[in-house]
Amino acid sequence: MSDRLFIFDTTLRDGEQVPGCQLNTVEKIEVAKALEGLGVDVIEAGFPVSSPGDFKSVEEISKAVTWPTICALTRAVENDIRVAADALKYAKRKRIHTGIGTSDMHIKYKFNSNREEIIERAVAAVKYAKSFVEDVQFYAEDAGRTDNEYLARVIQAVVKAGATVVNIPDTTGYCLPWEFRDKIAYLMEHVDGIHNVVIATHCHNDLGMATANTISGIMGGARQAEVTINGIGERAGNTSLEEVVMTLRSHRELGIDSNINATKITHISRLVSSLMNMPVQPNKAIVGRNAFAHSSGIHQDGVLKNRESYEIIDPKDVGIDENSIVLTARSGHAALKHRLSVLGIELEKEALDKVYENFLKLADRKKEVTDDDVLMLAGEHRENHRIKLDYLQVSSGVGIKSVASICLLIAGERFEACASGNGPVDAAINAIKVIIRRQMLVKEFLIQAINKGSNDVGKVHMTVEYDGQHYYGFSANTDIIAASAEAFIDAINKFPA
Repeated sequence: MSDRLFIFDTTLRDGEQVPGCQLNTVEKIEVAKALEGLGVDVIEAGFPVSSPGDFKSVEEISKAVTWPTICALTRAVENDIRVAADALKYAKRKRIHTGIGTSDMHIKYKFNSNREEIIERAVAAVKYAKSFVEDVQFYAEDAGRTDNEYLARVIQAVVKAGATVVNIPDTTGYCLPWEFRDKIAYLMEHVDGIHNVVIATHCHNDLGMATANTISGIMGGARQAEVTINGIGERAGNTSLEEVVMTLRSHRELGIDSNINATKITHISRLVSSLMNMPVQPNKAIVGRNAFAHSSGIHQDGVLKNRESYEIIDPKDVGIDENSIVLTARSGHAALKHRLSVLGIELEKEALDKVYENFLKLADRKKEVTDDDVLMLAGEHRENHRIKLDYLQVSSGVGIKSVASICLLIAGERFEACASGNGPVDAAINAIKVIIRRQMLVKEFLIQAINKGSNDVGKVHMTVEYDGQHYYGFSANTDIIAASAEAFIDAINKFPA
């Protein structure tokens, strides 16, 4: 059995299904290129039949990257497969990922079918996909709750039909680690020709065991791990790429490794977090803000004497610069540029100058500017929105009505308006509505502090309903009213033109 683990990244498909994490095509290409630099073997770029946007993203990602295999998801439906093949026409290495549910729960309630018919549909889908591409992956959805004997029959049939990879998903995150290992081992023992294909794992984190199940599946014989950056994904998320990669690196005795350049893990973690407006929890393994932080005096003493006393991973191995420069109002351009570079962001001189101006304003209000602050400041210059906030002034207080005066730049033209509201944020949003004359409704409004303290940057996430669709806006600012207005504008910028 091979000691090489193939990394199949589904951040741009399964990960992007999280509400509020949708990316446009340009952003998806940026992530895809970063995944290529990271060394992933397969990028699942989308579900082409689901929308014109997904089709275009798969097509454009196929053009943009060279080395990874580009994979498109389908159901066991001929039209899905035909559309996926069309979307993959520019890919240098292409794979169609087709499949169907195999658990009794799915067969009875989702498909109103029977076991024999499901096998027939699975075989037909693989054969049809094989007529378009040589590399066909089959997924047995809800394999985690499928009994092993029937699952082996399904896998035997699709292997005979020409599948090159068979994906065994724990779709609901139900399995215990030893159950999942035994399931993979059962297939290794009972499916003829299984050694000629690759077995893949695709584990969800509903019970917090996605990584444990993935590692157990690898121990059972799987040699492809389906993962996402930061473990993002539907419900409680998917298996985290960084956790699987660094678990195997930390346990060299297992003799299994991937092609991942781990020093780029922190960079891509922050890139995905920033683009998807999905903060990484501070205690997240490998990439969380506190992953290599030590507050206990005993721990600090031990780490100072020997890092390995409390760190099983060298932070540098995952791209964290231990000797970080503390940014204050006295820092110059060089210090800011260095910190941006450490965070994986390179800006042209003009953009850097603008970021530096805003950095000085922020540094005057804060004792120390954090990495999150720097990412926020750099993010203001990552996109060229057609609508921008020029200025905002709000009058508010106890016993008086809040009034906001605002100026928006729309395609370079200035538009001004005033409005009142039930509080300063409501007044600011009402003033924007005076200029943007559309029927819009704020459905969700969330404020989150990056760290803590009254002078700190706050993040605002907003869901806006327009024309029956939901659009997600995001901003970060030390002025929470300004952040709210910017988040509302961010959502409007995503409306159809």
